[in-house]
Amino acid sequence: MIDENGNLYIVDAIVALSIIFVVMLMVNTLISLPYPTFSHISHNSKDCQDVMEILSGKIDFGDETFLAKITKILKDDDDSENAVREVSLISKEKFKELNLTNYRFVENNHLNSKVLASSGNPGENNNVSSATRSFGDYSYTLILW
Repeated sequence: MIDENGNLYIVDAIVALSIIFVVMLMVNTLISLPYPTFSHISHNSKDCQDVMEILSGKIDFGDETFLAKITKILKDDDDSENAVREVSLISKEKFKELNLTNYRFVENNHLNSKVLASSGNPGENNNVSSATRSFGDYSYTLILW
C-alpha cells in the first residue's frame, strides 16, 4: 500500500509539469508571432530614404557623391538647359542602375522644382514615399511609388 501512494505523487508531479510546459509553449508562441500592425508604407519610406542615402554617400574619402557630381554640373553651367539635360541623363542612368522603375527626381531650390528624371505613372497609387537631401544650395527630392 505504501507503493500506491508513491505512484500517485509521481503522476501528480507529471501532470503539474505538463501543465507548466504547455503554458510555457503558449507564451513562447505568443511572443514569436509577427506583430499584426506592421506597416508597408513605413517600409517603402525606408526604401526611399535608403536610396537617397546611397545618392548622398561616399564609399571612400576620395569619392565624389552622386549629389555632389550633379550639383557641380549644374553650378558650373549656371543651371543652363544643357546642364539640366546632362544631369537628367546621368540621373536616369543611376536610377536604372539602382533598379528603380517608379520614381520622380526633382531639384527644389534653383530650378523651381524641375523634374530631373522620372519613370512610371503615379496614377492612383497610395504607396508614395519621398526623401529630400540638400547639397550646398541645391535641394533634391526623390519620390517613389
